[in-house]
Amino acid sequence: MNRTKDAYRHQSNNRVIMWYKIRELYLKGFNKSQIAFQLGLHRSTVRRYLKMDEDTLTAKLQHRRRYPRILDKYESYVCDVLSRYRFLSASQIHDWMKEQYPDLPVVFGKTVYNFVETVRRKYNLNKEGLSKRVYEKMPDTPYGEYAQMDFGESRMPTYRDDFVKVYFFVMVMSRSKQKFVYFSCTPFTSALAVYAHELAFAYFGGKPRRIIYDQDKVLLVRENLGDLILTRTFRAFVNEQHFQPVFCRPADPESKGKVENVVKYVKRNFLAGRTFNSLEVLNTEVLQWLEKTGNGKIHGTTRLVPAEEFEIERKYLLPYYGEPVPPPKTSRKSIMSARTIRYGTGPTTTVYPPAPIETGTPLCGFLRITDISNCTTKRAANSYAGMSCVPEKGKMYVTKDIIRTRHGV
Repeated sequence: MNRTKDAYRHQSNNRVIMWYKIRELYLKGFNKSQIAFQLGLHRSTVRRYLKMDEDTLTAKLQHRRRYPRILDKYESYVCDVLSRYRFLSASQIHDWMKEQYPDLPVVFGKTVYNFVETVRRKYNLNKEGLSKRVYEKMPDTPYGEYAQMDFGESRMPTYRDDFVKVYFFVMVMSRSKQKFVYFSCTPFTSALAVYAHELAFAYFGGKPRRIIYDQDKVLLVRENLGDLILTRTFRAFVNEQHFQPVFCRPADPESKGKVENVVKYVKRNFLAGRTFNSLEVLNTEVLQWLEKTGNGKIHGTTRLVPAEEFEIERKYLLPYYGEPVPPPKTSRKSIMSARTIRYGTGPTTTVYPPAPIETGTPLCGFLRITDISNCTTKRAANSYAGMSCVPEKGKMYVTKDIIRTRHGV
């Protein structure tokens, strides 16, 4: 609506300017054909403007021709619906109109939206319950007081003509806009997030007093009547480092817009067009990018260089005396064959011979082998999650939850 008003106002101003130019040239002795040629107008347009005096022109500009709308006859129905249910959207009202009026003309959704907005303005029926957030520039936070943290992820092409998914940790100082980024090939766990925090503190040469977070499951276990329960690893880290975590409301990324913009900046500037080589190379390259671009260029909002502004903020940070230690790699155990247990995901496979069990040994409290001869090749009736037994000439063997014979199945 505002764009329509601006366009109409601009058109009116052009008509006033044109009227004065035509009058000026006419008073200088130009005829209608010469004025039309000079201004690029039709001769009849020049003649029409010359017949107008200033009062006629003003009255003509103030009058706006109103064209009939295709939905005008449904105005009373839309007004009645909006007066009772102001929260309805234009799409919902369109559906109601289709149900109420089978002969409703086929129109685009944008036409219904414009018509509903016109009715809202005409009868002052603004939406209720959906208050718009008002944005205003906040005063600068004190040096060393706040930082914001968030996670991101992206797909990167590799030299093998496929893609790999990378995950990254971002922290930005709220005052100086100094940034830190750390990449991982696996999703962040609490231990890995703590390690990334320590890398950030070492990179900054200190730590802020408060850090703003999302309510992420990596950091939080659950919410208990408004109390946020931290994960055990992250709670121990907070108690050790003595900073205050501040968590945003759920599904409210605008509460920490600084770091949200940095996540987009990393995706669109650093990662765009980059090919994945290795994790070590990627983390080395991102530090070089931070030095030259991320922290080295003039910030678009503050018009200051973050690295130079951070030299002032560094003096206000809390000291960090720790040393980043990467978390131990978790060992995942899986059964590969009858007598092979594989730990981890690397190429190394360690084979552990399964321990023999005698008749009468309970298995996980669910199955007790009492009579080998009663076992069949099918799963035992009371077996536990995948345990099965087969007849053999001797002792039974257990490999995690699968029972095999000494000679194989």
